[in-house]
Amino acid sequence: MSYINTLLFGIYPYIALLVLFVGTWARYDHGQFTWKAHSSQMLRKKNMVLASVLFHVGVLVIFFGHLVGLLTPHALYEPFMTPGTKQVMAIVVGGIAGVMALIGGGMLAWRRLTDPRIKASSTFADNMIIVILVVQLALGLLTILPTLGHLDGGTMLKFSAWAQGIFTLQGSEVANYIADVHWIYKTHLFLGLTIFVLFPFTRLVHMLSVPVEYFGRKYQVVRKRA
Repeated sequence: MSYINTLLFGIYPYIALLVLFVGTWARYDHGQFTWKAHSSQMLRKKNMVLASVLFHVGVLVIFFGHLVGLLTPHALYEPFMTPGTKQVMAIVVGGIAGVMALIGGGMLAWRRLTDPRIKASSTFADNMIIVILVVQLALGLLTILPTLGHLDGGTMLKFSAWAQGIFTLQGSEVANYIADVHWIYKTHLFLGLTIFVLFPFTRLVHMLSVPVEYFGRKYQVVRKRA
């Protein structure tokens, strides 16, 4: 069991991050014409806006919440809040965002898998990644259950130490930080790392194409025909 824990959470994270960065760079360098969201809005607009807004807003809140929550050193927020308070905040904010994203993602998955027009234009990767994201969101919400049993913030500190250890290249020993956590956490974490591996090969790459230049571009003059 110790070997498996080390393999999944001490070695696999480095493999996942390597594939994420190298694969994304290679795709941008060699396949820019495939770098797009493959939007299906033109094929069917029904319920698209509601589902898309719920999903994207929820996912963005969850993503940045995980990013800040896991990678912020304990010493930086210790003067302002306890680990327990931070954990309760994560449950409330993450729970709300998770429900939003799960509802939106479920609607998008159902639409993509059942609508004949959209199904015909979808690839295996399109279908696979939306299903995986929905499962991951559901697992994230399920982690709230064991978390409610210990609101002292201890588990959160373990995951923070693990994530910070990965990004500071402390080696496979970081897996020991989370060796005894609940299996739901580990399943959620493993699937999250797998999403990193799949990222360069799916539509998820469009997350990196933020249209910042749009806000500074010149106005376009559009005239109607006489």
